[in-house]
Amino acid sequence: MKFNFLLFLWVVIIGFASCSKNEGSESDHEAAAVNDSDEWPEMDSFHMVMAEAFHPYKDSANLEPAKRLAEEMAREADAWAASSLPAKVNSEAVQAQLNQLKQDTRSLADKIKEGASDEEIGGSLKSLHDVFHGIMEAWNGAGEEEHHH
Repeated sequence: MKFNFLLFLWVVIIGFASCSKNEGSESDHEAAAVNDSDEWPEMDSFHMVMAEAFHPYKDSANLEPAKRLAEEMAREADAWAASSLPAKVNSEAVQAQLNQLKQDTRSLADKIKEGASDEEIGGSLKSLHDVFHGIMEAWNGAGEEEHHH
C-alpha cells in the first residue's frame, strides 16, 4: 500500500514538473523540475504523514493510523507553519491556512488523547484534510493563469 502511494506521488510530482511553465533552455527546464519538487519540503513531509493517516480512513473507515500518527502530524504542521513560505505562495492567505492546519492538527491530537469518539475523530480528520488540500491547491495553482470552467 505504501509503495503504491509513493509510486503515485512520484508520478504526480513528475507530472507537475513536466507541465510547469518555464521558458528557457533544456537545462533550465531540468533545473526547474528539480527545484519545483524541492521548493517546499515541509509540505512534502506533512503530506507523507497525512496520507498515511487519512487514506486508510477514507478507504475503509480505519482510524488506527490517524490515532497513531496524530502527534507526528501535529509536529509536522507546526514545523510547516513556522517555515518560510516559498515566493510563489508567500501570502497572508496561505499563512492563515497553515496556521489553521497547525491549530487543527493539534486539536485532533488532543481529541485523540482525550478519548474522543471515532465519529468526532473522523470528522476532524476530514476537515483537516480539506484545509491541507486548500494549501496544496494554492501551491499547485500558483503562477498559473486563472481558468474558468
